[in-house]
Amino acid sequence: MSVTAAEWARSFADDEALAILRKALEVDMPGSCRAALEKASENIRERFLAGESVVDLVHLRAAVIDELLVHLWRKHANYCAGVAGLVAVGGYGRGELHPSSDIDIMLLLPEALPESCEPELTVFVTALWDVGLEIGHSVRTVDQCYEEARQDLTVATTLIEARLLDGPEPLYREMLAAIAPDKLWPPAEFFAEKRKEQIARHHRYGDTAYNLEPNVKGSPGGLRDIQMIGWVAKRHFGVETFDELVGHNFLTPGQVRRLHDGQAFLWRVRFALHILTGRREDRILFDHQINLAEMLGYEDATYTLAVEQLMQRYYRTVMDLNRINEMLLQLFEEAILMDPAAKPEPLNDRFQVKNGFLQTVDEQVFVRDPSALLELFLLLQQHPDIRGVSAYTVGLIKRNLKLIDEEFRQNPRNHRLFLAILRAPEGVTHELRRMNLYGVLGLYIPAFGRIVGRMQYDLFHAYTVDEHTLFVVSNLRRFALSRFDHEFPHCSHIMQHLEKPEIAYLSGLFHDIAKGRGGDHSELGAVDAEAFCLEHGLSKYDARTVAWLVRNHLILSTTAQKKDIGDPEVVNEFASIVGDPIHLDYLYILTVADVRGTNPKLWNSWKATLFRDLYELTHRALRRGLENPIDREQLIIEKKSQSRETLRAAGISDPRIDEVWRLLNDTYFLRHRSDEIVWHTEWLADSDTDSAVGLVDVRRQKKGDGVEAVLYTPRTHPTFAHATAVLDELGMTIVDARVMPIENGHSLDTFIFMELDKQNEIDDARLNKIRRSLTRVLTASEENITKVTRAAPRQVRVFKTATDVEFSESLADGLTVMELVTGDRPGLLSKVGQTFLAEEIDITAAKIMTIGERAEDVFYICRRDGSPLDKEGQEKLRQSLMATLET
Repeated sequence: MSVTAAEWARSFADDEALAILRKALEVDMPGSCRAALEKASENIRERFLAGESVVDLVHLRAAVIDELLVHLWRKHANYCAGVAGLVAVGGYGRGELHPSSDIDIMLLLPEALPESCEPELTVFVTALWDVGLEIGHSVRTVDQCYEEARQDLTVATTLIEARLLDGPEPLYREMLAAIAPDKLWPPAEFFAEKRKEQIARHHRYGDTAYNLEPNVKGSPGGLRDIQMIGWVAKRHFGVETFDELVGHNFLTPGQVRRLHDGQAFLWRVRFALHILTGRREDRILFDHQINLAEMLGYEDATYTLAVEQLMQRYYRTVMDLNRINEMLLQLFEEAILMDPAAKPEPLNDRFQVKNGFLQTVDEQVFVRDPSALLELFLLLQQHPDIRGVSAYTVGLIKRNLKLIDEEFRQNPRNHRLFLAILRAPEGVTHELRRMNLYGVLGLYIPAFGRIVGRMQYDLFHAYTVDEHTLFVVSNLRRFALSRFDHEFPHCSHIMQHLEKPEIAYLSGLFHDIAKGRGGDHSELGAVDAEAFCLEHGLSKYDARTVAWLVRNHLILSTTAQKKDIGDPEVVNEFASIVGDPIHLDYLYILTVADVRGTNPKLWNSWKATLFRDLYELTHRALRRGLENPIDREQLIIEKKSQSRETLRAAGISDPRIDEVWRLLNDTYFLRHRSDEIVWHTEWLADSDTDSAVGLVDVRRQKKGDGVEAVLYTPRTHPTFAHATAVLDELGMTIVDARVMPIENGHSLDTFIFMELDKQNEIDDARLNKIRRSLTRVLTASEENITKVTRAAPRQVRVFKTATDVEFSESLADGLTVMELVTGDRPGLLSKVGQTFLAEEIDITAAKIMTIGERAEDVFYICRRDGSPLDKEGQEKLRQSLMATLET
C-alpha cells in the first residue's frame, strides 16, 4: 500500500512475464490461454526463487491476470464490453495476488442489459474456468451493489477496493458513488463493525499471534490486520496508501517503513507457501515449516535450527504489526468515535487521562524522566478504570525505547517500580503482557528479549518461549486471586498463603529464560535469576530461592511422571532435594502453572493427581523429618489399615479380605492407592478367582476424567500387549499401567487411560464398549493380538524421533528399569509388549509420558524368574526394540 494498483500496473508495461503472456496469447488455438498463463506463472515463480522482490511479484501476478482477463473479456464479451464493466474486487482489486490467491471479479451491469449480452457473459465466465483460474465472480447492477453492500459489510469492504479493468468508466464511477460513506457505512459505523470483526477473528486464533501453526493471513498481526488498517484509512480519509497517513499525523515515516517491511516479509512467507503446496495455503503448518525455511534461505546454526530462525522472525514481525495495528485502530477510534476536544484529567506531573486512555502530558516526558517508561504500567494497575494507553503515547514509548539502557536497568528507582508491578494486587499479568507487546520487558530484562518469538520445533511446546512464560505467570496469578479458587482449589490455597508471591512470579518469569543458548537452560537461567533478584534488592535467601526454583523447575514433573512414587525411597530422595515445606509449596505451584502453560492439550486430571500425590507424600516426609523417613513396611501397614476400614464399612468381612490379600504381595500395596486396593478387593471377593479365562472390570476414576480398567488373567497371557492395542484402537491414551504377579499364577493388570479426543464423553455406553472390548482380551492368543489401524495425527507424522533405550536398576525391588524414548504412534505400547513377550520379559509397571511427538516411557521389567536383566540381556532387548520400532 505504498503506491496504487494502477501505478503498479503501469510500471509493469514492459515486464518479461507480461511479454511471455502476450506472445503466447498471439497463438489463437484451444488451450493457448491456459498455456500462456502457465508460462507467465512459471516465470514469476523462477524469479521469486531467485530472490526478486516479492512486493513486485505480487503486483506483477495481478498485472498478468489483468492482461489475461481483459483479453478474454474482449474476445468473448465484445458487445458487452461497451456497456458492462469488468471490475476487480477484494485483494485482486488492490492489485495483490499470490500464486494461488482467489481472483475475485464483478461484472457490473447497466440497469437495462441488452439480451445479446447474457450469452456472452456466460461464455466469458466459462472461458475463465477453462483457463484454470480460481475465479470468484458476482454479477450486479449499481442498485444491487448498493443494496447488498448496505446489508453486508463484507460486500461493502470488497467493493471499496474495486478497480475497473475494462468497460465504461461512468458506470464504474456511479457504483463508487453509490457505496460512498455519505450513502452507506459512514466511517464511525464502518470502523465499529470492522473492529468487532477483528476481535472475533483474533478470538478464533486464541487471541495470540504465537500459535505454532499460525495463519499468515488471519492470525493476530497477520496480513488481515494490515488490510484492516487500509480499509479504515480509506473509508475515513479516502487515502489509497499508508504513506498518505503520514500527512494526517496517523503514522510516522518509521512506522510506515515497519508496515511495509512486515507486509513484505509476510508476503514472502505466503508466496512461498503457495509455491510449496501448489494451492491456496495460508497456514504455516509443521508439514511445511522446514521446507519453507529452506526455500527462504535459512540455515541451521549452532543452537538454532533454520526453521526456528524463520519462525522467530515471523513471531517478532507479527508482534510488531500487532502493536502498530492496535495503535492505529486506537487513533482511528479517537478520531472517529471520541471527542478530540475532551479535557484531560491529570494523574501526576507526567501522565493524564483523556477519553479514558492514559497519555503523557507532553512528548518530552520520557526524555525528562526515563523511569516513566515503567511507571506507566504501574499507573494502569493502580487505576483499573483506565481503558488503556493512548495511541499517541504508544508511539512515544516505541520512539523512546532506546532510553532503556544499562544505566536504566541499574537505577534503584526502576528496580522499585518493577517489583511494585509484580507485587500489585491486580493487573500483574496484563501489564507484563503489555510490557512485552510494547518492547519494554525485553529491554529491561535483556535475557527475556532474546526469547521473544523463540519457538521450539516440536509438538510439546504449543507457544513461543516468551508467550509460554507469560502464560505461566498468568496461571500463578490465577492461583493468587480468590475469584479463581474453583479452578485449582489446592494450588489457590497454597498460593494465597505464601508470604512472598513475587518469588513465584520471578521464578515463572525466569524458568525458561535461557532457552536457545546451548547448555542446561535451567542452570543458566538460575544464574540470571539470582543476579536479577540481588540487583533488585531481594534478600540473599529470596534470591537463592528463586534461583533454586528455576534450577529445579522440572524435577517434580519428571519424578511424578517417570518414577514410582509409591516407593518410599523415591519420595524420600525427592524430599531431600526439596528440603523444606516452603520450597515444596513454591515448586508445586510453579510446576502446575508451567505444565498447564506449555500446551493446553497436555494438562489432564491424571497429571493433576500425580503431582498432588507427590506433593502430599513429600509434605508428609518433610513433616516426619528427613532424618526419620517413612519405610516400606510402615506405608504398607497404613494402606492396609485404611483400606480395611473402608471395606468393612462396605460389608466385606475380615476373613474374605484376608483371603484376597493373601494373593497380593507387598509391591502391590506400595504401587496402588487405597481406593484402588478397596476396588480390587471388593471385585475379587465377589468373583470366581479360579476362572481359567480371567476377569475384567472397568470404572470411571474417582477423581478426574479418566477411566481405570483391571484385568485378572493367567500370568502367561499376553495381557499387556493385547489390552494396550485394544485401548489404542478405541482412541484412548494410556497414562499408567501396572502389572502385578499374584500368588496363584495369575497377574492383576491395572490400566489408567483417557480419551484422546477430549470432546468425547465417557458415558455408560462408552464404558460398556470398553468393557466388551477388554473382555475379548481374556481369550486372545499371541497370534491374534489386535492390530491398531488408527492413523497417527498429521502433526505427529511430520516429526522423526530417534529411538533410544537406556537401562538402570531399581535397587529397592531388584527390577530392571528401562527408559524408552521414541516417536509416539498408535500401537506403540502393544509393539513394546509384543517384544517383551518374544524376549520372555515380564513387565511389572509402565510410566507413560507423551511429550508432543515424543514418547518417553519407563518400564519396570524382569526375567520370567523375577531376576533383573544382565548386560547381555539388556543389549539383546535393546536391539529387538530398535528393530521393531525403527522399521
